[in-house]
Amino acid sequence: MDISDESTKAQQRPARAGLPVTRRDTLQGSAALALMPLAAGDVANAAQTPARTVPAAGLRLRTTVNGQAVELDIDARSSLLDLLRERLALTGAKKGCDHGQCGACTVHVDGKRIASCLTLAAKVGGREVLTIEGLSNGAPLHPMQQAFIDHDALQCGYCTPGQIMAAVALVQEGNATSKDRIREYMSGNICRCGAYVGIVAAIEDAAAKMGAA
Repeated sequence: MDISDESTKAQQRPARAGLPVTRRDTLQGSAALALMPLAAGDVANAAQTPARTVPAAGLRLRTTVNGQAVELDIDARSSLLDLLRERLALTGAKKGCDHGQCGACTVHVDGKRIASCLTLAAKVGGREVLTIEGLSNGAPLHPMQQAFIDHDALQCGYCTPGQIMAAVALVQEGNATSKDRIREYMSGNICRCGAYVGIVAAIEDAAAKMGAA
C-alpha cells in the first residue's frame, strides 16, 4: 500500500465530495503522513539487507539397503524416508503423518523397526536397512506378506507396508504371544480402513510359520 497516496486521498476526499473536512478525515490524513517516514525507512533497509542463504549441508553416506551396498552424497538434513523414496525409488514406505505417529513409514535398521520419517539418513551410515521391497524376492512371499493376503488384513493398502514391517519385527521380538500383546505392540501402526481384526489374525498365522521356519 502506498501511504502517500492514502494520505492524498484522505485530504482530497472532502473537496471532491463538496463536504466540510471532518475530524475523521483529519485523523486519517495525519496518521498516513506520520507513517510515511517509517515505511520509507523499511523499504530502504530491505534494499540494503542482503538475502540470507542456507549453506548446503552435504555428506557422503555409505550404508546397506535390502542387502545392496549404497554410497551417495546426501543432504545431512534429509530423513531416511526421503532418501528411500526420492533417491533410491523405494516407495513401499509411505509418508503418512510425517511425525512418527502413524507407522506407515516403518522399516528395519539392524533388525529393529524404526519410523523412517523421524530418522536422519545420516544416522544409518554403516548399518543394515530393510524395507518392504527387500522382505522377500517375490516368490514365495514372506510368511507375513502371505498371511496379510490370506486374512484380508488390508483394504486401501496404504499402511500395509508399514504394518507388515512392524509385524515382522513384533514376531522377531517375541511379542506375538497373544492377541492382546499383538494389539499392544502394533498400536503404533494406524489403519484408517479399520482392518485390525484381519491384521491380528495374520500376525498370529505368520508367527506360527515364522517360528517353524
